[in-house]
Formats: sequence, C-alpha cells, structure tokens
Amino acid sequence: MANRSSNTTTTLGLKDGLLAAFPVVIGYFPVAMAFGLLARNTHVSLADTALFSLVVFAGASQFMALELVSAGVSAGSVILATFLLNSRHMLMSASLSPRLNGIKRRWLAVLAFGVTDESFTVASLTAGRLSVPFMLALQLLPYLAWSAGTVTGFLLGTVLPAAVQSSLGIGLYALFTALLVPEIRRSLNALFLAGLAGMLYLAVRRFELLPAGWSLIAAVLAASAAGLVLLNDDESARSGGPGE
Repeated sequence: MANRSSNTTTTLGLKDGLLAAFPVVIGYFPVAMAFGLLARNTHVSLADTALFSLVVFAGASQFMALELVSAGVSAGSVILATFLLNSRHMLMSASLSPRLNGIKRRWLAVLAFGVTDESFTVASLTAGRLSVPFMLALQLLPYLAWSAGTVTGFLLGTVLPAAVQSSLGIGLYALFTALLVPEIRRSLNALFLAGLAGMLYLAVRRFELLPAGWSLIAAVLAASAAGLVLLNDDESARSGGPGE
C-alpha cells in the first residue's frame, strides 16, 4: 500500500477499491462468524442478528451491544453506548472529507455509513484522489462479507467444533493489530495510547468501577482524549509546527 504522501494526483478507481478491500474482506468474514455465533449463544434471533450487521455495521459496537444485552442492560443504554463508541467515526469522516472534494452530496451519506476503522485506515493510507467507485468498492465488499459472515456464523454455530468456535474471535484482535502496528512504527505515542486504553479497561473491569459494558466506553473516551494531545503533537513535530 502506497504512502499518502506520494503521488496524490491519480484518481483511484473501481479496480483500486476492489484490490484494497480484499484484505479487509478476509479479516471481516471470520470475525463476523464469531459475532453470529456469539449472538446465537446470547439467544438473539437470526433476524435480529442479521439486522445487527446490516444496520449497525460496526464490529466493536456489535460485540459490546451483545455484552450489554446479556447483562440485562436497557435498550436505551445499549443505544447510547453504541452511539458513544461509534462517535469516533465522525472524526474519521471529517478527516476524509478534504479528499472527497467534488463528490456529489447524495453520495456522502452512503459513504459516511460505510466508514469503519479498517476502511478509514485503508483510504487514509492509499495514495491518490478518492472517488465514489473506489470508496463504494472499498466499503461494499467488506459490508457484504460482514453481513454474510454473521449469518453463516449463526447458522453453523451448532455444527462447528468447539475449537474452531473459540478461535474465530482471534481474527478481531489480529485485524486491529494489523492496523495498529504501522502507526506504532511511526510513533511511540500510538503504542502508549494503546497500552493506556488496555490498562484503563482492565482497571475498570477489575475494580467494577462502572456498570457492565461501560468499561470499554470509558477506556475509549479516555484514550481518545489523550490522543488528541499526543497525536496532534506528533503531527506538529513532523510538519515543523502548527503554523507551517
């Protein structure tokens, strides 16, 4: 994958989007199967499980929502928690918007819905001018893979061996690790933030400082607040200061 700082005059097309989406599809499908299996074990119906992925399309939020549902948390609290966890996508969309200049407004809502951690990372690190065909391919294929994997995991949940069932969830950690490592190589602050989020999450869970399911939200918000300072300092240092 090319660095964004290289040639940015070439407009990315449908083929580029398909190629960029392929690794994400490979990572999404087994993780979505794990979600479908977990939803079945949480006694969520097949229709509701499918709607989780078709309407929400946010892996971390979906897993968190299942945890909240199993803990007996009210629907309003589940919706609020999902909103807070997904609020980071607003910043991601804002970050991509300068590279979407010239795209007609009717496409913006569609493209905003398809923004995930993975599609944002791929789009941000791919050199070239973003286009509607590129973004649709980058977002649609993973969306279909995530939805299909969810249904597959639900239907095959009772057929798969226990060892296979327990291993499916590893894909989620592998996917996030693959996204995190390149950033850590550029900045130790990213490593610090990842460690900070992990320690905060463990501390809140260990000492039961918050109701079930809210520990992840607390860790995300705290690490994000720290990231606003640390990562901004990184960008300023690389660019020679905020005035340049």
